[in-house]
Amino acid sequence: MSYTLLAVIGAVAAVVLDWAVLRTRLVRRRVFWTTYAIVVFFQFVTNGLLTGLPIVSYNPERIVGPRLVYAPVEDLLFGFAMITMTLSLWVWAGRRAATAKLRASR
Repeated sequence: MSYTLLAVIGAVAAVVLDWAVLRTRLVRRRVFWTTYAIVVFFQFVTNGLLTGLPIVSYNPERIVGPRLVYAPVEDLLFGFAMITMTLSLWVWAGRRAATAKLRASR
């Protein structure tokens, strides 16, 4: 399976988890996209260092081709998936804890 296909599957899975499974719907919120923009900036810095030095290398046959700050564009999809899944799980867990606390106080 190619790196590109895995990145797309990860991004789609993150949106499905956010939207349909956990129902946090973070991807509809402005605060999510603001947070994501901050994360992407640091992802570019990190990817630029790791792939520009070259500490990490990619097989050209397994990626689409275009690169941003030395890293393949697919890295943005993986970063999106990682951040979206983490924040969705965080919000979902917080809601569950708040609900449990409210029920316990009754």
